[in-house]
Amino acid sequence: MSDSSQTAPAKDESVLVSEAKAGSYQAFEELVNRYEKKIYRLGMNITGSREDAEDVLQETFLKAYQHLPEFREDSRFYTWLVRIGVNEGLMKLRKRRADKTVPIEDQVDEEGSVMPREFTDWKPNPEQVLAQKEMQSILDNAAHSLPPTFRAVFHLRDVEGLSTAETAELLGLTESAVKARLFRARLQLREDLSKVFHRG
Repeated sequence: MSDSSQTAPAKDESVLVSEAKAGSYQAFEELVNRYEKKIYRLGMNITGSREDAEDVLQETFLKAYQHLPEFREDSRFYTWLVRIGVNEGLMKLRKRRADKTVPIEDQVDEEGSVMPREFTDWKPNPEQVLAQKEMQSILDNAAHSLPPTFRAVFHLRDVEGLSTAETAELLGLTESAVKARLFRARLQLREDLSKVFHRG
């Protein structure tokens, strides 16, 4: 028998969910480790605030744990998590809007918000790393200048890669509304980025 303690393959999501539902906290912890960065990034993109993103992260996993027995295993656990995270993020925005207006903060660094594609199979030199960070920062700032309703659609469709139908279901919108908001978000991003590059 080979020693599998170091090289055991990662368990399938559905296996971990079943184990967590059966009472394994360790299995739930593994699900948290697997998805916490993505949920934090989701919270960051919806709220534009690091503090609120932390709250979204904690509330999302807390609610997921509390409602785990109700989770139907015919759908993906991650999609269910995203739905909870989106609701938590939008609740934060509504609360903030009730206080006054929703400030869109530009000061977001790379650690919380990662743009669509990560190239991890090659080792860039320091100049490339710096250029990549600067580009990511420009993209992050542009995305955070979008109105919250556009930002949520843009994040789910273009960053998380969800379908129009999934995005519509998560945000409680029609598919045509998702398409319209995504189109306007991309248009605004293109305009904002072209201004930045013309200035540069």
